[in-house]
Amino acid sequence: MLLRGLVPLLLSLASLTSSAPLTCEQLTRPADQLDPGRFQGTWALVAGSMSYRPYLEKFSKGKGASVHFPSNQSETNISYSRGFLIDDKCHYSSSIMTLNGSSFTLDGIPASNSSGLFVQTSCPDCLIMSFTVESGNRTHFYLFSRRRELEQNEIQEFKEQVQCLQMPPPAMMDPTKELCPWPEEKLKNED
Repeated sequence: MLLRGLVPLLLSLASLTSSAPLTCEQLTRPADQLDPGRFQGTWALVAGSMSYRPYLEKFSKGKGASVHFPSNQSETNISYSRGFLIDDKCHYSSSIMTLNGSSFTLDGIPASNSSGLFVQTSCPDCLIMSFTVESGNRTHFYLFSRRRELEQNEIQEFKEQVQCLQMPPPAMMDPTKELCPWPEEKLKNED
């Protein structure tokens, strides 16, 4: 009889333990087991924060952005293209991302000395990329997804990650704004 009463109590305590808030160490840990094949395709920028507030203010006025990873990538060197909608005109740039576990360096971004890290997220179709630029003087932290709008708990997790990094609250992109198209002929020229 005592055992019957103890089992539900233990189960309820176990569920409380599993729903405990994550620590900053857990929220900002590097992503596990990156599969470069998973990157393939287009990812919409959902939100971002920057340690340098003037850039964050400019970023928050953006209309939309996305990144594209073409197919046929190697395991360590990945083509990485960005599309930004600025003043109703699409601007594109690309570089080569060299992976080393969950960290990476970027070639093709002049004078930025850019390196980065993929950060763990519970969102199943999201990428979180943390960039350290200008030899560590600035940090950019971006949330990308296959979806334009995320669930509230996914956004909240990202906000907590930004807070753990002691960065300003993130700017959210407007999911109703169109993203720059990724025409196949443009992508072929960038590879």
